Parts: sequence; C-alpha cells; structure tokens
Amino acid sequence: MKLNIAERFMVLGMLPKESNFATLKIVRQLQESLSLTEEEFKDFDVKQEGQQIQWNKKGTEEKEIEIGEKATDIIIEALKKLNDNNKLTPQHISLYEKFIWGKLYEIIKQHSRHLSCKIYIYRASSRYW
Repeated sequence: MKLNIAERFMVLGMLPKESNFATLKIVRQLQESLSLTEEEFKDFDVKQEGQQIQWNKKGTEEKEIEIGEKATDIIIEALKKLNDNNKLTPQHISLYEKFIWGKLYEIIKQHSRHLSCKIYIYRASSRYW
C-alpha cells in the first residue's frame, strides 16, 4: 500500500491499543512497518514542535508499505468504526479511499467474471417477470 507520512501517522494513531494476543502481535509488526526510519527522519527533515510534527515536501511522496491481509483488516475495522461513530475527519479521506474503496475494488475485480454472469442472468430473468 502506498502511503505518505501523514497517512502513516494517521494509521498509527488509529491502531487498537487493546485486543487479543494475535491481533496485538500484528499491530506491533504494523507499527514497525509504518514508523519512520532514521534515514526518513533525515530525508524528510522531520521536526516536532509541541504536539505538531512537521516535514518537508519530500514527505508528501508516497512510499510502498508492506501491509498484510490481517493488518489491512485491522485498519479497515478502525476506519469503519470512525465512520460509524461520525468521527472521520478530512484527514481520513485518503485512507478511507485507499483501504475501504481499495478493498472493495479488489473484491469486485476478483469476482468480476462471476458478477457479470450473475448480472446478465438477473437482467435476462427480469425480462420475463
């Protein structure tokens, strides 16, 4: 999944702090994948001023982050929870599109052959009703 620094920090902030053992192991691996490396801190000139973290324009570039299927499900669940509780902010939009809509697109793409057959059958059968 391609994410920029802001998105990586947003995901880190959404991850569950309490859960079962297996989920927390995945969360810990995900935290390591999303965290900035020393090299990124230097390249992006990352600075923290109070509660705010700032970086240069290079930090807006997306980087491919390896996120497994279960880790993706954890992120999707967090986004769904924010959405259901009306807690999404404009900063969440790109993540919502990448994870929720991206997952939906992958499912449709995987099953498109079957879906098109079902749609065709439905349309054909609805002519006779």
